[in-house]
Amino acid sequence: MAELGRVALRHPDLLLPAGFWAAVAVWVERPQVANKRLYGVRLEARRSASLPRVEHSGPRPSSGPEQEERAPAGCGPKDGPGHGQRFPEGAPGPRPSAGPEQGPQESQGRRQQGEDQREAGKAPLLSGASGQPGKAGAGEGDFPASDLGSLWDDFSRSLTSGNREMLAFLTRSGAESQLEAQHELDVILRTVISKTNTHCPLSAPRREIVVRDVLNGTVTFLPLEEDNEGNLKVKTSNVYQIQLSHSKGEWFISVLIFCPERWHSDGIVYPKPTWLGEELLATLARWCVASRQSGFKRTLSLISIMKYSKAHHVLKEKYKDMVKVWPEVTDPEKFVYEDVALAAYLLVLWEEERAERGETARQSFVDLGCGNGLLVHILSSEGHPGRGIDVRRRKVWDMYGPETHLEESAITPNDKTLFPDVDWLIGNHSDELTPWVPVIAARSSYNCRFFVLPCCFFDFVGKYQRRQSKKTQYRGYLDFITEVGLACGFHVEEDCLRIPSTKRVCLIGKSRTYPPAEEDSVDERRTRYINSRRGGPVSPPGQVPAPPPPGATAGGADGPEERGALDARARHTPESPAEGLWLSGFHPREKAERVRNCAALPRDFIDRVVLQVANLLLGGKQLNTRSSQSRSVKAWNRGGSLSLAEVAGELDREMLQRLKRECGGLQTLLRNNPQVFQVLNGRVRIRDWREERPRKEKEPEAKRRLFSETFKTRICWFFAHHPDGCVLPSDRCPFAHGPGELRPATTKKKKQPLFSRDVITPH
Repeated sequence: MAELGRVALRHPDLLLPAGFWAAVAVWVERPQVANKRLYGVRLEARRSASLPRVEHSGPRPSSGPEQEERAPAGCGPKDGPGHGQRFPEGAPGPRPSAGPEQGPQESQGRRQQGEDQREAGKAPLLSGASGQPGKAGAGEGDFPASDLGSLWDDFSRSLTSGNREMLAFLTRSGAESQLEAQHELDVILRTVISKTNTHCPLSAPRREIVVRDVLNGTVTFLPLEEDNEGNLKVKTSNVYQIQLSHSKGEWFISVLIFCPERWHSDGIVYPKPTWLGEELLATLARWCVASRQSGFKRTLSLISIMKYSKAHHVLKEKYKDMVKVWPEVTDPEKFVYEDVALAAYLLVLWEEERAERGETARQSFVDLGCGNGLLVHILSSEGHPGRGIDVRRRKVWDMYGPETHLEESAITPNDKTLFPDVDWLIGNHSDELTPWVPVIAARSSYNCRFFVLPCCFFDFVGKYQRRQSKKTQYRGYLDFITEVGLACGFHVEEDCLRIPSTKRVCLIGKSRTYPPAEEDSVDERRTRYINSRRGGPVSPPGQVPAPPPPGATAGGADGPEERGALDARARHTPESPAEGLWLSGFHPREKAERVRNCAALPRDFIDRVVLQVANLLLGGKQLNTRSSQSRSVKAWNRGGSLSLAEVAGELDREMLQRLKRECGGLQTLLRNNPQVFQVLNGRVRIRDWREERPRKEKEPEAKRRLFSETFKTRICWFFAHHPDGCVLPSDRCPFAHGPGELRPATTKKKKQPLFSRDVITPH
């Protein structure tokens, strides 16, 4: 036995041992949060169990920092005995139940402390909605606990017959609680699913038993392997344990390995011991004292993680070349891999839906506000009939080919914008259309479903205004879209995607809350709710909003045209002259996207602002346009630092008015000139290129290519304008010191990609 590391937990708001068990729950059910080489886990089964009683001698290994760990005489047999029934590969995982009614953590022989620890152990192991266990995933539940029981019973018997060192490790040899009486353990069977990369192909999932001993404050991880007959048995080579201990008024968390001599690291599921004792231990210690709880569900809670990992791997390999030929100005790595992950999620979601409904035909779809159209391209290439609609055509559309159907058209919510023959409507960062997607789906047909991934905050008309200060704007907006779905008659489910974005919570409406015969009355309620968003009250999340009383105004007192009385019998009757319009005031975005980030300002105006601000920062020292005087690097003048308000106060009124018409104004213009300025925390100063971090030897190919293409293609501003010239010598400056060093800018050639169009089924 070896202790890999120990950390003292010190925090003014320390809540232990409850914080320890909350941290352990994350590592048990969501290890990918700490180990980025994992997709996640599937929880197969869970049961209560107990260990055989054993008499202990010697000190407890982890009772305090002043005591040294004492390894047992041996690590036990090479392959721990015990076997059980083989679990089918496709066996569903559990709907985890609440934690057992047993106490947490070590008791120092004191009854009161034991009672406190029992209370800490009552929290559900799995996180889901507030106060409720999480869902292991669609199609993964109710695995027979009796099979786990058979495996555990065989292993438990082996502990007393020939593996007493393992028994001592599990029971924290010397723990006083073991001498008092046997107690229940929480035993969980989980499957760990790893990611893949070019150096490590997709490996088979690994099963392991997690033993949660709440009374002694330990969580032990027992890896499993199959013998030649397909039976599972415990391997003793990679057993490790997380412990919580209390000594001299301080709490400690530590990580131990049962047999370090036989630890085998695969670099994924079982990292090197140094990672466990440093990275993992530090992460767990931080989680132990984290009091803030997330208001979002865990990732991929509605689908099978196993199926998702396979589908994502296949799609990522198939469409990774898109990064190399991306013609848009947006970041290809972000948008390509985000849409690949989103497509993998939808393919698994739809596959499981077909299985639930007993259908074989692939679902059709329409992506409203499809943007670059890559999601449409992937879903269509994988066999799902569909199309994308966006107000503005993108350059990348020409690369997809005729099999990908994309339309350039503005979408206005009205009686003509319906899709009665479509199974799913998608709103992927659909901006002003986001709250309308559930409405359009509900009115298209009773069988139409929706999927939205909200990003920018829009109401039915105009920007969304937060109404509850206790929530973040993002959480409040998600609750608003959920409320829209409920008002439209959907059962709305929430999930968190694994995409490179801060806005990764999706909302899904797969089924209705009413029978088809009630469509007319439900649509009346939709109409009243949509009009109430003009200023009327909003019901709490999770409740269907109540319609206003007959004769009440739609949302305020702004006049009969805009806030007219509602007829209780009204369908979605237009309130404006436009035929079939569901709500007056909605305006789709313009086809030609107006650039308002200061990039379209005249070059001479930008140069004047840059020179004036630089002159202010340098203390009014006159900037030259080209000086022949000697320039000393040692005496290089960086100037001072000014707030943006101070800078704005020195600019003339006409210049400020022009900047105010741009998004971000002065700050945006200064940020657009990073060669000259640093803008941080509302203050601006001259950039000193000596402080820039040196370039990494191993950078992504895209960054290396961008640097080589732009190197010496622009005149150095400091060489041309700063009184002391450039602070860097010519060979180190990425900009040209004079016309003689200028290189012509490279012109990108139009690339013609060749994509495979084989249909891939995520099995």
